[in-house]
Amino acid sequence: KPISWPRRTDMTPAPQLFWPSPVGDLTVSEDDGAIVSLDFGRGMTQTHTALLNTAVEQLAAYFDGSLTRFDLPLNPHGTAFQQRVWDLMVAIPYGGTRAYADLARDLSSAPRAVGGACGANPIPVIIPCHRVLAAGGKMGGYSGGEGLPTKIALLRLEGVLAL
Repeated sequence: KPISWPRRTDMTPAPQLFWPSPVGDLTVSEDDGAIVSLDFGRGMTQTHTALLNTAVEQLAAYFDGSLTRFDLPLNPHGTAFQQRVWDLMVAIPYGGTRAYADLARDLSSAPRAVGGACGANPIPVIIPCHRVLAAGGKMGGYSGGEGLPTKIALLRLEGVLAL
């Protein structure tokens, strides 16, 4: 069943919690009982809520290899098209990949539009945009962390690429 991505309308600062991951500092933010973003870097505030603590625990389990699917309420802000792309990305299993063109075909769209939605993903890692590749299995781009090296590290973690 596709995830429903309601739009965030309240632009007040969201509670956030920083975590030093193996691919760099991550800050996860929540609003109204759902995760709304995961940013590379340290957030301005540190708020321990039950949801943020659970998110950090699940991120730690993902990075140590014991979690292959996140179970968190998500509410990223985006257009209807972006939300459809993110639904498809969430469905890509751990250790799997899909091509931009494959997702575009599923959406009757263009690979470039899918790439734009991937780049706009406000919850990378949890919404696994790193699992989307260019034609022929080429890496394509990645907007998080250090860019392509971060994407490669995440794919290696999942066993997609040999070390």
